[in-house]
Amino acid sequence: MPPISQPFLFLIFCALMLAGCGEWREGNKEQVKPPVKDYIRAIPGEDEEVPLEAIHRGEVLVAYANCYECHKRDSRSKGPSFADVAKRYPRRQVYIDLLARKIISGGTGSWGYPVMIPHPDVAFEDAQAMATYVLSIDKR
Repeated sequence: MPPISQPFLFLIFCALMLAGCGEWREGNKEQVKPPVKDYIRAIPGEDEEVPLEAIHRGEVLVAYANCYECHKRDSRSKGPSFADVAKRYPRRQVYIDLLARKIISGGTGSWGYPVMIPHPDVAFEDAQAMATYVLSIDKR
């Protein structure tokens, strides 16, 4: 029988190490995955009513801005999905203003490593309308 090469032994070692990830439950042979970190970290609070016109205006502004280069409506892209942002923040004026400031000044750290570039040319009122639309997704 020919000798086993070192690269082959290394591959076997790596496969065994990967197979051992996670922990096994007693009784059944089901592998338990480690707990997933909460990606959204929802802020408690009730939604406030906002005019439907503000939501529609924000939707138009988002559509014509470069938001969809980094965000998608329902799935994560470079940045969080708009639906995830809506799940995190209640639709309240304080959070609309907070997100409007983030749209204008940019930011990092709230959703992990992605960096949101600043949009200094966006008027505060327009940024508020955009944030109102985002926080209204799946709440209409």
